[in-house]
Amino acid sequence: MQGNMISIPVFLRIESGALDKLGTYLKDSGFKNTVVFFGNGLIDMFGERVLKSLALADITVLEYMELDSVDLTDVTDIAFNLPNKTQAVIGLGGGKVIDVAKYTAYLTKLPFISVPTSSSTDGFASGTASLVVKGRRTSVPAKTAYGIAIDTDVIKTAPESFLYSGIGDMLSKITANYDWMYEEKCGVSKVDDFAMMIAKKSVNSFVRTPFTSIKDDLFLRELMDSLAMSGVANEIAGSSAPTSGSEHLISHALDKMLEKPQLHGIQVGIATYIMSLVQEHRFERIRKVFTDTGFFEYVKTLKLSPDDYFAAIDLAPSIKPHRHVYLHEEKYREKAKETIRTDSILKEIFGL
Repeated sequence: MQGNMISIPVFLRIESGALDKLGTYLKDSGFKNTVVFFGNGLIDMFGERVLKSLALADITVLEYMELDSVDLTDVTDIAFNLPNKTQAVIGLGGGKVIDVAKYTAYLTKLPFISVPTSSSTDGFASGTASLVVKGRRTSVPAKTAYGIAIDTDVIKTAPESFLYSGIGDMLSKITANYDWMYEEKCGVSKVDDFAMMIAKKSVNSFVRTPFTSIKDDLFLRELMDSLAMSGVANEIAGSSAPTSGSEHLISHALDKMLEKPQLHGIQVGIATYIMSLVQEHRFERIRKVFTDTGFFEYVKTLKLSPDDYFAAIDLAPSIKPHRHVYLHEEKYREKAKETIRTDSILKEIFGL
C-alpha cells in the first residue's frame, strides 16, 4: 500500500541575520518574482532590510503591502489580484499576516514563504489559517510553508509575552498527545504513529534545552525548531490532533467568550498545566518549565478570572463536538475546575 503524500518545508533557516539572507534562501530555490505581505507597521521596521536582501539576490518584488485584515472577502480579493508573474508569496510578521499569506498561496497554488517575527504560536509552520468568515473566526485549510526563515535577532525584540506564548503553545503538545491517545482508546480516533513521534520529539527536545535566559540563542532556536516540527506533525496526521487537545479547546472557548482574550499561547499554556493535572501526566515537567522560564510569574500579573476558565471548560466540548478528548467527559470537566480551586500555583494565578 502506498503511503500518504505530505508537504514539508524545503528549507528551514533559524539564525541571526536571517532577514538579510532572505534573498539568498529564495534564490537557491529558483524564485525570481515575488510578492511580500508585511504585518501592520512592519514595513517601517523591516521593509528596507527585506527589500534590499531580495534585490541583491536579483529577485523582483512585484508588489508589497501591509496587511491587517483577516476577513475572508478581503483575503480572496488580494489573492485573485496578484500580479500574473508571481512565483512565491512571502508573509512577514505575526499570526494575521502569516494566515493571509498562506491562504493566498493556497488559493493561487503558489509556494508560501513564512517569515515570522515572533514565537507566539506554531502557526507559521501549520497548514491551516484562522480567518474571519461571516463575522466569526474560523480555521480553514491553507498552504504549508515551502520555506521558513526566522531571524533570532528579530524574535528577541518581540515583547516577552510573545515568547511566553510560544512556550505555552509548545508545551501543549504534551497534553494534546495524551488526549489523542485517550481518543483512540475511546474508539473515536486513530493515532498516526509517525505524527505522534514527531510531536513528542519536538516537545521533548525543547523541554531538555539548557538556558540561562529565554532570549538565549540556543533556547530560541530550539523553541522555533520545535514549533516548526509541530506543524509537520499536523501535516502527517492530516489534522491538528497531534498538537491540539483539551487545552486548545479551552483557549478557543475563551476566544469566543471574551472581548479581549489573552495571547493564544498564554491561554493554551495555562490550560496545558490544568490538563496535565487532570490527566495526571507529566505535570511535574510542565510545572518545572513554566516555573524556570518565568511563564507562571508572568501570567500571575494578568489578573485572570477563574469564572472565565470555569465557563470555558464547560464550553470546550462544543468547540469540536466530533472529537472525544478528556474534556468531552463531564467527570474530567469537573476535575479541571476543582484543580483550579485546589492547586497552589493555579490559586495564585487566579487570585483564589
